[in-house]
Amino acid sequence: MPLFWRIFLLNGVVLIAATALLLGPVTVSTPVLASQAAVLVLGLAAMLMFNAVLLRMALAPLQRLTRAMNTTDLLRPGTRPAAGGHGEIGELIATFNTMLDRLETERATSAGRALSAQEAERHRIAQELHDEIGQTLTAVLLDLKRLADHAPPAMREEFHQVQETTRASLDEIRRIARRLRPGVLEELGLASALKALTTEFTTSGLTAHHHLDTDLPSLTNDAELVLYRVAQESLTNTARHAGAKRVDLTLHHTPDSVEILICDDGHGLGQTPEGAGIRGMRERALLIGADLIIDTRTEGGTEVRLVVPTHHESH
Repeated sequence: MPLFWRIFLLNGVVLIAATALLLGPVTVSTPVLASQAAVLVLGLAAMLMFNAVLLRMALAPLQRLTRAMNTTDLLRPGTRPAAGGHGEIGELIATFNTMLDRLETERATSAGRALSAQEAERHRIAQELHDEIGQTLTAVLLDLKRLADHAPPAMREEFHQVQETTRASLDEIRRIARRLRPGVLEELGLASALKALTTEFTTSGLTAHHHLDTDLPSLTNDAELVLYRVAQESLTNTARHAGAKRVDLTLHHTPDSVEILICDDGHGLGQTPEGAGIRGMRERALLIGADLIIDTRTEGGTEVRLVVPTHHESH
């Protein structure tokens, strides 16, 4: 039973018992007059109503705190419940707000370590794919070419087919390595990296378009990497799950922020719960103090918007 009703019913029992005593053994007059009984009953009803109003006002801060507890999501920082109320209630709300601040700080710190470790591991795997497997497949291609040149004419076609399969595998490995470690981001900058990324996602069933501002304000390496990874994850989700024909990537800036927007014409989010990819995007956004909004568009499809403030970036 809610706290409000427990206190109200206890007070009600006391008031009803007092009224019953006045109408029973401890009477205001003998016998009890109808007018007196009516006054007592009306007075009891008024006291109960007044008691309910006072309790509702006193316990309102606890109700706000309960709603905040039920809706708090560390990946979506929001407003804190006002530290209203008196005595223990005010202290309880203030303690809850302090706990949220500490949890969000600890989560941001741990997420930063995890994402840094993830990027380092991606870099290592990409390097091994390029240096080990890539070089091995290149050597295999050269051997296949040498064998095909000396093979009987009847077998050359088979060697050429194996060459094409090996070459396709080598191209796929290089593509995976580029996604794991966006070297173009370090070498040519964010706009060029996003342009290359959208080109990769233009396939027979999906057309990707980019609209990029080139005169961007100075961004930290973390901010550029987060912008790139959010775009990469959004385009990947579009290609795999959205059933879209077209996706547009827009990068522009305002006087105090850089914003990236990815819109597709697919079937939208629906009731699908957020997966690990979207949670990863939210963690990356929190790491640099950015706002991430993911929603279904009114005309259909999904919209992913990341707004990175340029006046208090994470360093």
